[in-house]
Amino acid sequence: MDWYSSIFELIDMRSFSNLWFWIVLAVTWSSASHWTMGVPYDMVVRARRVGGQLEIDLLDIVRINTNRILYYVEASGMVMLAMACFVFTALATLGFYYWVEFAQAVFLLLFPLVVVTFINIFHARRLRRHDLTLDRVAKTLSRCRLYTQIIGMISILVTSMWGMYQNLSIGVLG
Repeated sequence: MDWYSSIFELIDMRSFSNLWFWIVLAVTWSSASHWTMGVPYDMVVRARRVGGQLEIDLLDIVRINTNRILYYVEASGMVMLAMACFVFTALATLGFYYWVEFAQAVFLLLFPLVVVTFINIFHARRLRRHDLTLDRVAKTLSRCRLYTQIIGMISILVTSMWGMYQNLSIGVLG
């Protein structure tokens, strides 16, 4: 057995039956919901509860991340959008036309994160238009986090249903 076969035997390329895929899916959505617009959500909770220096720190990090997000969008947003469209078209074609399970898994993992990215950009633009106050920032980040969690729940549901279908059709029903 050559090294290539050994590696692929060790790393199961059947994504939906692999425990590591589900761990990555859970960690991805947990991280996406915790880091709202690049700001850890516990900072929002602590700034609301304590205030003072924590409030100043929160407003500073939100201002910095808002400017950083919008700089990337303004500087290279069209290029990133074109590249993302190419990658997701390739993944969707490979996954759902040619039935490459790994491409299906990557598509189902990453495509909802693009929707979350657009939501983050929308909220960053909204925050830039207004003065940053603790109330406005906390409300905006909470709403952004809620949308991220809703998208995450739908994504996990769709991915798990598709994964169960794949496992059943390949294994039991195949």
